[in-house]
Amino acid sequence: MKKTLFVILFFAVALTACKKGEQKETTKKKAEVKIEAGEMIPVAVVNIDTVLAQYQKAVDANDELMTKQENLRLELSQKANAWQNDYVDFQNKMENNAFLSRERAESAAAKLQKRQQDLQELEQTKTQELLEKQQAVSEEIRGDINDVINTLNEDGRYHLVLTTSSVNDNVLFCAEQYDITQDVVEELNKRYKAKE
Repeated sequence: MKKTLFVILFFAVALTACKKGEQKETTKKKAEVKIEAGEMIPVAVVNIDTVLAQYQKAVDANDELMTKQENLRLELSQKANAWQNDYVDFQNKMENNAFLSRERAESAAAKLQKRQQDLQELEQTKTQELLEKQQAVSEEIRGDINDVINTLNEDGRYHLVLTTSSVNDNVLFCAEQYDITQDVVEELNKRYKAKE
């Protein structure tokens, strides 16, 4: 009985909230955009590929991430090679009955297995750290781009800013006067240089 009352009460509250939301939507003023013949539509387009290639902070961050990734590959490769050499040595000892007791052979095998697990865990940890760093850098750059677009649009001339890139190219055509990519890049680089 209590469950039934709870469910009914929940739906009543949800329905009331939905109706209030609908009322608020109808009372909001809609921005009217009247465009006369020959006037520009209040839309702009930014090519993200160009921004990332020309924004010095993005270039520097990408170089730093690439260096970290290369260093990680080198470190993991060296450790994997050392493990492989020790494994081959272990196999040779096993084939030649070089271990004095079965316990010593099992102990050596356990140590090799533990090192292999540690190596795999290190790879996973370092890869996760790189991904998190990349995500943080991406979010920071996205924030920079949004800040610049807000600054460029302080006068409210744009009602919509679209992005285009080689990966997600939803803009099939953009007249030159709507492309504000270079304005965004220039402002981003000006701010980045000022912070140095």
